[in-house]
Parts: sequence; structure tokens; C-alpha cells
Amino acid sequence: MQTELSNKLGVQYAVFGFTPFPAVAAAISRAGGFGVLGAVRYTAPDDLKRDLDWIEAHVDGKPYGLDVVMPAKKVEGVTEADVEAMIPEGHRQFVQDTLAKYGVPGLAEGEVSGWRITGWMEQVARSQLDVAFDYPIRLLANALGSPPADVIDRAHEQDVLVAALAGSARHARKHADAGIDIVVAQGYEAGGHTGEIASMVLTPEVVDAVGPLPVLAAGGIGSGQQVAAALALGAQGVWLGSLWLTTTEAELPSPRLIEKLLAAGSGDTVRSRALTGKPARQLRTEWTDAWDDPAGPGTLPMPLQGLLVAEAVSRIQKHEVEPLLGTPVGQIVGRMNSERSVQAVFDDLTRGFEKAVDHLNRIAGRSEGK
Repeated sequence: MQTELSNKLGVQYAVFGFTPFPAVAAAISRAGGFGVLGAVRYTAPDDLKRDLDWIEAHVDGKPYGLDVVMPAKKVEGVTEADVEAMIPEGHRQFVQDTLAKYGVPGLAEGEVSGWRITGWMEQVARSQLDVAFDYPIRLLANALGSPPADVIDRAHEQDVLVAALAGSARHARKHADAGIDIVVAQGYEAGGHTGEIASMVLTPEVVDAVGPLPVLAAGGIGSGQQVAAALALGAQGVWLGSLWLTTTEAELPSPRLIEKLLAAGSGDTVRSRALTGKPARQLRTEWTDAWDDPAGPGTLPMPLQGLLVAEAVSRIQKHEVEPLLGTPVGQIVGRMNSERSVQAVFDDLTRGFEKAVDHLNRIAGRSEGK
């Protein structure tokens, strides 16, 4: 499971693991992969510094990276309060009515929403980078496409590779033109924000579009056989996110949410704008159904929707309101039916990969008359 890219980064397996949990990111790197910490939930630089310090102390000197969410163009002078003021009162009322319908209790007095994500804002994302570049990160990934040109230049000055997610060959070409080093071809099956093209179609299209730039395949990958398929399609590695949610090192806020993930099948997810305003694959719940119902007010564009529902999501998670309880996750959730350590996941991936390669070698041998 080694490629030119994995060798360049000094990792044993070409498995890049995206996660919001520092313990998972460190465990991925220790297991021989490449852990990537998601930074979008960090609103205070000191919090990110604390967790990067923890990773440094627990990664055993192995390489790791950071994933941020920032627009390609600079957007200056817009505050969180400015954005909040754009949210229509009718949408606020819809949130309150939906919560009341299901009897969702409020937060305690003085308690702040733990889900409130402002990492998409220019000034917040840049403050994250100011912290991150003080650490020996080897990769900077951006979930909203190519980061601004000055960020790419800054990363390259510090010998940090830059990756960007793409949902089409057209997007991938734009990333290549912007000077990024790695394209993550994220298929329709993936958790979180996705395009509309399935991984089996998207991966070779992107490989052909940007070669020899390395491509990572993402979406619908949760076994060693699927890793082998991705490499066969020309990818130099895989980008896995959902698979780590049910690992023992993960820190999901709700035991009931873990139970829902373990019980879910591959058909129990939906691409919905309910969480952020952009299509994001997540568990289908009565919360997503309410927002996707044509009789409702409809979702707001990003970032308004995320700010609108932040407190509601925290209340739903804290009180484990089962009909509304969900999380971003890909269709691979159908394979996530037991809690395992990160190392156990890697053991399964490597066994499955070897099995797939042996199978293909036998086929190739028969075709050659051996």
C-alpha cells in the first residue's frame, strides 16, 4: 500500500485519515498512515495550539497534517455579527418550532453551543494557520477548494504540501492551475460536502485531468479491497473520514449517536443542506427531513445555515433526541458496525488490500496462461 506520494511523506501506508479528533489523527499516523486534523471547529487559536501540542506528544515523530475551510478569495471585514444579522426571523422561528415539536430541552444558563463553527471565516481560518505553521505539519488541506494564493505560497515556503478537495475534473484542473500539490477526488458517496459524481467515475477522470499531479480517492472507501480499487484507478492514496467515527479513540458527543452509526446501513444517509447550507452527506433524520420538506422555509446559503442551526444541533446532541440526532457520514457507514481501535482498522485494511492484490495477481496469471 505504498506509492510515490506516501514514500515522499515518509508513511508506511498511502492512507490519509481526516478526523476532528486529535487522538484519532495521532493514532492514524502511529499506525502507519497520515493523520489529518480537521480545524474547522476551532474558534480560538489557543484551543488548536493545545491539541497540536497533544498530537506532537503522541504521534511518535510520525508526519501529520491539518485541514482548514477557507474560500479561495480573500473576504475581509465581515464579522460573525454581520452574518448573524442576515438570518431571517422566519428561519429562526422554524428552528424553534421544530425543537419544540420534539421537546428538545434548552442549554443550561451560560452554556455556549459546542457545535458553533466559525472556522469558515477568513480571519478565523488565518488565525488557525498562524498557529499551525509553528508546528512541523507536512500537509495543509482545504475543504473549500484551493486556498488563497498567499496561503499556498506560505505553505510551500515552509515545505508543506497543499491539497484541495474536488468533486469534478473541472474543479481539479482549477486546483492544479492554482499551484496545489495534491487533489483529493471526493465522490458522491463521501460524508460531508460532496459533488454529484460517484468515486468510481470521478477518480480516473481527475487522474487523467491533472496527471502527473498526485490524486487521493475519497468517498465510499472503507475496506482494503476498496483501497486496492482506488489505486488501480490511478490514485496515489485514499482519503478516509467517516471510517474513524466509530473508532475507540474518537470523541463523539453522544453514546446514542454511536449506536445509530453502528446500526445504520449504506442507504441511511442523505445529501442535505440542513447542516451548513451546502449539500453534505449525513445520517438521514427527522431533522434533515424537516429542512428538505418543500413545505418548510428551505435552507439558507453557507455560512448562514450553519450559524442558524448551531445551538439547535448542540441541544439535540446533548440531550440525545433520537429522531433528530445525526452527523455527517458517508455511505460507507454500512460497514461501520462495530467499535474498533484505529490500529484494528488498519489491520483490516491491510489484510483486505493483500487479499485483493493476490486475487488480481491470480487473474493476471491465468490470463497469461500461467
